Amino acid sequence: MSILESVERAIPDRFERVERAAVELFEPVEQRPTTADALRTTTRVCSLLVALAAIAWVSGYPYLFPSLGPSAYALAVSPSAATSQPQRVFGAHLFGVVGGLVAYHLLASGLTVTKLPPAFSLDAARLAASALLSLGLTSFAMLTTDLRHAPACATTLIVALGLLTTVPQAAIILSAVLVLSATDRLFPGFGGIEDPPR
Repeated sequence: MSILESVERAIPDRFERVERAAVELFEPVEQRPTTADALRTTTRVCSLLVALAAIAWVSGYPYLFPSLGPSAYALAVSPSAATSQPQRVFGAHLFGVVGGLVAYHLLASGLTVTKLPPAFSLDAARLAASALLSLGLTSFAMLTTDLRHAPACATTLIVALGLLTTVPQAAIILSAVLVLSATDRLFPGFGGIEDPPR
C-alpha cells in the first residue's frame, strides 16, 4: 500500500471521529431549552445578583466577586439539584474562604496575583503553592462533609491568590453568599432548566 493510499484511507476515518466528537460536544436540539426557557432562566441568574450589585454600589465593598456568577447560574439553572441546596452553597464557600485564608497566610502572605512576580521566582512559586493548597483543602472539606458546590473552588482561589485576604473581606464574601442564598429562597418561582437524566 502506498503512502497516498494510506492517507486517503485515514482521512474519512478522521472526519468520522471529528463528526462523532462534535455530536457528543453539542447537546441534541431536542434536549436544549426553548428560547423562552433560556430567557427566563437568564433573567433569574441576573436577578439573583441584583441585591448584591446594589450593596456593592452603595457600600463600596466587594460584594460582587467572580465565584458568585457560577453560584447564581447553578441556583437558577438547577434549583432542585443537591449542590444548589443552601447549606451546600454556604458550607462550600465557607470551606473555600477558610482554605484560601490558611493557604495564603501560610504560603503567600503579602503577595497578590494582580502584581505577577517574575517567572521562576520564589514569589511565583509561593502563589502557585497557595492556590494548590487552598484548592486541595477546599475539595477535601467539601467531599468529606458532602457540602459540594463547585463555585467554591473559585472562591478559594480568589482568597489564596491574594485578592481578598483579610478577615473583614472573608466576612464580606460569606455575607454575600448568604444574601445570594436568601434572594434565591425569597424569590423562587422562575428559571430552572434541569439537566436531563443520562
